[in-house]
Amino acid sequence: MEFDEIIRRRRMVRNYLDAPVDDEALARILDRASRGPSAGFSQGVSFVVVTDETTRHEIARLAGEDQYVSRGFDPWISRAPVHVMICVRKGAYFERYREADKDGELGPRGNEDGWPIPYWWVDSGASMMLLLLAAVDEGLASGFLGAHNMGAIEELLGIPNEVSPIGIVTIGHPAPDQRSGSLARGRRSDTVRHGRWDAKVED
Repeated sequence: MEFDEIIRRRRMVRNYLDAPVDDEALARILDRASRGPSAGFSQGVSFVVVTDETTRHEIARLAGEDQYVSRGFDPWISRAPVHVMICVRKGAYFERYREADKDGELGPRGNEDGWPIPYWWVDSGASMMLLLLAAVDEGLASGFLGAHNMGAIEELLGIPNEVSPIGIVTIGHPAPDQRSGSLARGRRSDTVRHGRWDAKVED
């Protein structure tokens, strides 16, 4: 599939067919997602892949799917045959930047001081986008779940305290779904500015 078509097809899908995702296709998606940018090649981003039906349904329960469905939406979390929890260990960045070829003794000392931009979040977002695009390239669909009850899901999946979950990407074969009402806002016309922030934005 051409890259431009992948970009245009990518959207958050919140309903899936009752059909499994091919193991080889899933392996390719995860391989592509693991190739995102990594500050200092710290490699702090990781994934927990969940395909077990019982665990997926428990994630859906913990994420409040019942309340979501009660508002007229599809039970998309429990229906998705694959859940990928995106995680990051920011300590990997502190450790990497204390190494001699980076900042060495002058580098960050195990906390966020001295990091004007927390690049672990940047890398996590890049990995998420690669997951979403790779799913489209495989003829699949995906969505992103930022659960409010993340602590309980962390415990369910055995994620250690030093690792932060970002959210869950659901992957599967798309089914007709109810589009988000937020799309009615339309696309902004002032996204791109050339040269300076106060430059005239072309329509």
